[in-house]
Amino acid sequence: MHRVINLKDYPGDMEQAIKYYHSKWGGPNNYPFFYDAIIHSSSDKEGLPRFFLLMKEEKIVGCCGLIMNDFISRHDLYPWLCGIFVEERERGQALGNLLMEYAESEAVKAGYKIIYLTTEHNGYYEKYEWKRIEEGYDPSGEQTRIYMKSF
Repeated sequence: MHRVINLKDYPGDMEQAIKYYHSKWGGPNNYPFFYDAIIHSSSDKEGLPRFFLLMKEEKIVGCCGLIMNDFISRHDLYPWLCGIFVEERERGQALGNLLMEYAESEAVKAGYKIIYLTTEHNGYYEKYEWKRIEEGYDPSGEQTRIYMKSF
C-alpha cells in the first residue's frame, strides 16, 4: 500500500530522506541548497515550502514538493507543485496522481485555490485536469510551459 507523508514526518533518518529527494532533482554541487530548503520547510498546515515522500511500506518510492517558486520567471504565481518523481518500477499505478492529489489537498488546507507547475512533459498533466496557461522562463533563459489547476 502506498501513502504520502510530509518529508519532515519521515520515520527514518531525515538526512536519508533529503538525500533521496536530492538524488532525483539535485546536482553534484547543490546538496546544501536542498538540505537547507528541506530542513527549513514547514510541517504545519499553512506554511510553505513543504516536501512530500511517496512511501511503499517503509521504503521511499517517490517525492514532490509544494513551494513558492520553481526556478521560473513568474514569481507572481504561487504555490508551485515541484519535483514530482515516481520510481520507474512503481509507475503505471497512477502514483504520480496520488502525489499530486496530496499536494493539491495540502494547498487547499493552506488556503490556496490554484496551484501551478512548470514542465517539459507534454500530455501527462492534462490527463489530471491541469491546464496549460502560458510560457515562462527558467534561469538559463529557456522557455518552459506553465500549467495551473484550480479547486
